[in-house]
Amino acid sequence: MALDTLSITDAVASHAGATGRFETVNGHEPKNAVGHGLTAAVWADRITPVRSSGLSSVSVLLTFNVRIYTPAQQLPADAIDPDMIAAVDELCAAYAADFTLGGLVRQVDLLGQHGQPLDVRAGYLQQDGALYRVMTITLPVIVNDLWEEVA
Repeated sequence: MALDTLSITDAVASHAGATGRFETVNGHEPKNAVGHGLTAAVWADRITPVRSSGLSSVSVLLTFNVRIYTPAQQLPADAIDPDMIAAVDELCAAYAADFTLGGLVRQVDLLGQHGQPLDVRAGYLQQDGALYRVMTITLPVIVNDLWEEVA
């Protein structure tokens, strides 16, 4: 079986689009400055075999970054984090509720059964001369029986 990253990435990104909170939702990490409102970007970060694999096939932990961007200089400044946290909260709730991403994965590894749990980190990012407030969701998903083991 091949790793269907396109379908899984689309499923992760579609949750962001379904919230209606984002001006743009990208299925890649932006290389240029993003828009003026909330922007979401989704990209794969890591692929690691997991110990719960069977004897004849390897299951993997596929980790995504789901980053939310907004200009850091917008006003009122006191509204930036509450708006971003509301978007993060809605996305995390959606990933918990769609635990298998429509049957594409075994599970969203919310509690870190195979390493890193779902996690959110805040920070700032300078891009094309603009400063952005960002919150990055680390979204680990388990994909079953991906690679066949042959003796």
